[in-house]
Amino acid sequence: MNENLFASFIAPTILGLPAAVLIILFPPLLIPTSKYLINNRLITTQQWLIKLTSKQMMTMHNTKGRTWSLMLVSLIIFIATTNLLGLLPHSFTPTTQLSMNLAMAIPLWAGAVIMGFRSKIKNALAHFLPQGTPTPLIPMLVIIETISLLIQPVALAVRLTANITAGHLLMHLIGSATLAMSTINLPSTLIIFTILILLTILEIAVALIQAYVFTLLVSLYLHDNT
Repeated sequence: MNENLFASFIAPTILGLPAAVLIILFPPLLIPTSKYLINNRLITTQQWLIKLTSKQMMTMHNTKGRTWSLMLVSLIIFIATTNLLGLLPHSFTPTTQLSMNLAMAIPLWAGAVIMGFRSKIKNALAHFLPQGTPTPLIPMLVIIETISLLIQPVALAVRLTANITAGHLLMHLIGSATLAMSTINLPSTLIIFTILILLTILEIAVALIQAYVFTLLVSLYLHDNT
């Protein structure tokens, strides 16, 4: 295949206009809603998964932290559906773009930190200087803790971007190898194709796990500041 390895990560355009916004708005349209009193099995399963996920993330929060439950559930659904749609052939995955992941991570992290400074400023400032720190080490520890706090949203975004991008690249390479070997050696092609199927299953799991990890870390940052 002569296609550029990183061509699938280029933001698509329609008539010269960026189509990323339309792609980002598309996943919510796939989530079914019910207008009837009795739901079908799909809606019931969807509601059960949402309740299970929200219960897992919200049990450690107090009343103030639980006000974020709708935002966190919406976040995990959006990231999961976006990651899964990106596994379709010839599709674009917005979560492979570091700029988009930073745009999700920074406001959520900043909101949690600002809430912490407004409600528990003494506890928030105490994180910068652990109790019992020797006096000569105080300036260095304050700088280190400040850097570790500021790097949290970057770590969130880079983790999601790296995991999704690495999986897509690996699938692209193995798919290219399968196509190249199909005219050379059939048994080897079957083996590589089996590996590709197993990798696809793994990537489906990674897409869901990374959505959960991203949201769980935001939830932990919120818990530390409420």
